[in-house]
Amino acid sequence: MAGPLLTEESIQEETAIQDTLRNIKHVIIVMSGKGGVGKSTVSSNLAMTLSMKGYRTGVMDIDITGPNIPKMFAVEDRQLMVENEKLIPVAIPPSLKLMSMAFLLQSKDTPVLWRGPVKMGAIKQFIEDVNWGDLDYLVIDMPPGTGDEALSIVQLIPKADGMVIVTTPQDVALLDSRKSLVFGAEANVPIIGIVENMSGFVCPHCGEVTNIFKSGGGEATAKDMNVQFLGRVPIEPGIVDAGDSGIPIVLGHPDSASAKAFSSIADRIIKTVEQR
Repeated sequence: MAGPLLTEESIQEETAIQDTLRNIKHVIIVMSGKGGVGKSTVSSNLAMTLSMKGYRTGVMDIDITGPNIPKMFAVEDRQLMVENEKLIPVAIPPSLKLMSMAFLLQSKDTPVLWRGPVKMGAIKQFIEDVNWGDLDYLVIDMPPGTGDEALSIVQLIPKADGMVIVTTPQDVALLDSRKSLVFGAEANVPIIGIVENMSGFVCPHCGEVTNIFKSGGGEATAKDMNVQFLGRVPIEPGIVDAGDSGIPIVLGHPDSASAKAFSSIADRIIKTVEQR
């Protein structure tokens, strides 16, 4: 049986997507099996770390119904510019570009009440209708789970360099992170590795570490699932303040334990991706 006929419009859309991706060297998909594990915190600090290391980096926030990335860079009130019929991402020094649904809403309190096909259309526009320019890395901040947005991205960008799975050490989070690993395998997207977030609370007074949510579960899961363990990011009061103030901790507190962890994780990701 013959496949569906390609229309002129679908061919043009495919060409526009490929033209955009041709200028992006590496695509990193940041996923989590469940919400509340700090995936957007990891995405924003990872992207800023890459930018600080001299890489031209973009962040595509495709959590359509709960976009948080602009808040984490204190640019949620910015308006997008249009140039030559293309949206211009919001620029963050030294070499970071952001695109998020939050920039397109009338107010920060406006809910997005969309079903799957409409979400996929928006994600497609984030690729083909945005002037990303030349990028070394595009970090895609996903919503939690393996739903419409995840399926859309693996269809639109089948040759992504890989997924970074974010989890916390608790068993319930690890259970869901395993589902993300299986999703990546079934979608033929390589798994770059697992990040264990909220791995121990660092006391700001004495420096003692308390394992509020346990510790080591992410590393054990990585070993069990035969994927790379990228590292642990501790809980620090500074990381919460950084997210709320819009200054990622890697920029605001580069000597903190969290910032050092993100730097190490970024180095492992760079090494893995560029070796491939």
